[in-house]
Amino acid sequence: MKTLTMKFGGTSVGSPEAIGNVIAIVQAELQRDQRVMVVVSAFAGVTDLLYETVREAVAGNKWNYLSASQKLRERHLEALTILTTTGPIRDEAQAAIEKLADQHAQLCQAVTILGDVTPRITDAIVTFGERWSSIIVAAALQHAGVNATAYDSGQFIRTDDRHGSATPIWGETETLIRDQLLPLLDQGVTPVLTGFMGMTADGHHTTLGRGGSDYSAAIYAAFTESDELVIWTDVDGVMTTDPRIDQRARVLPNVSYQEVGELAFYGAKVLHPKTVQPILVKNIPMRVRNTFNPQHPGTLIGPQNIPTATVIKAVTSVRHVSLLTVSGRGMLGVPGIAGRTFLATADVGANILMISQASSEQHFCFVVMNNKALEAREAIEAALVDEIEREDVDCVEVMPEVAIVTAVGAGMRGTPGVAGRIFTQMGEAGVNVIAIAQGASEVSVSFVIAEADIDQAVTALHDLALESIAAVNGSG
Repeated sequence: MKTLTMKFGGTSVGSPEAIGNVIAIVQAELQRDQRVMVVVSAFAGVTDLLYETVREAVAGNKWNYLSASQKLRERHLEALTILTTTGPIRDEAQAAIEKLADQHAQLCQAVTILGDVTPRITDAIVTFGERWSSIIVAAALQHAGVNATAYDSGQFIRTDDRHGSATPIWGETETLIRDQLLPLLDQGVTPVLTGFMGMTADGHHTTLGRGGSDYSAAIYAAFTESDELVIWTDVDGVMTTDPRIDQRARVLPNVSYQEVGELAFYGAKVLHPKTVQPILVKNIPMRVRNTFNPQHPGTLIGPQNIPTATVIKAVTSVRHVSLLTVSGRGMLGVPGIAGRTFLATADVGANILMISQASSEQHFCFVVMNNKALEAREAIEAALVDEIEREDVDCVEVMPEVAIVTAVGAGMRGTPGVAGRIFTQMGEAGVNVIAIAQGASEVSVSFVIAEADIDQAVTALHDLALESIAAVNGSG
């Protein structure tokens, strides 16, 4: 009997009609004698609204957060009413939804009284979305005759206490999943698990970062030795580029783990960047499919033995970033400047998306999200205060309103002239390239441009991807 881990995103559970599709998909797999684990996100828009209630509570806007809390209560109860009929299944689920809604309002009130909020309380509040969602999906499955039960992932995923972006404690998590979750599958239970979240050893909810439900599902797939991880979303698969930028975007039938990792890191919205990590070592295949078009096979993601003849497979981009440059003629041969720069950047919680350094060592630059750029510059200037006073470092500059564009394709490895074609294409499109980076793996080439040029750059680079695909397919 095969085991499938299936994750359904916010749009896949965004309405009673969408949840009806989820029920049909799960039932179809169970009828094929497959064991199924279901991992769910919060309903579409719910997590954003929960964050808003935190902000309103801190500001002391009692009626605003109470109004939002009531809307959340009513939305989930309405979905439950549509998906189930009067009886014990509905009654039990309704009681659980009401209890969570009461807890949400109480936590917001506590925040208002204190006039401040800790990351721990924020995590506790924003996890209500997945907890509500799992209860409703489990009840709908039960109503359809499936032996389903909702579970809080805090029971199985143990994390550190870095609230907002917690890291799983792998050994404890594996033990909990093997000892407590696998027996449920053996008993014929279809677990409906909350994505996005875990729990510390002392019982406090944590979140794995926005989009972390994909990551949760990969953890469950890895430690239950699932035969496949299926990410159900609202697109047919991993696409060659963002169709909102270029309508010629098409679904890729196959992508390697390494390629999809680069795509996710550099802006593709289909997967959380960490999703591949837990399943990589175990070679568990992953498929991205569309809840609203389940007949489409989607994109199969697997190890490097997937054919990689296509040179450039996809183009992705990251907006709302800034380029920080550390420069100085006295930096030449001075050890440790880059290391202290990156440590200072990490200390303020800024994730470095790309790094580029001149061979002369007189300057290097890197990219962070806009909201961390000024804070990172201040931290770097504090860390390099002695070098700045000695004029070894001239300045730390911030260039806002830039973007990263990335070409991804394992076929670029060892293919001569790819970078030349990319930058020739940019020149012909009139796009100025500010900084360039290419990893040693040669699976991606990234470069920084003005954000205003992003649509033009992506479309021009997508031309090369489509040419590459057409050449492999013998068409066009």
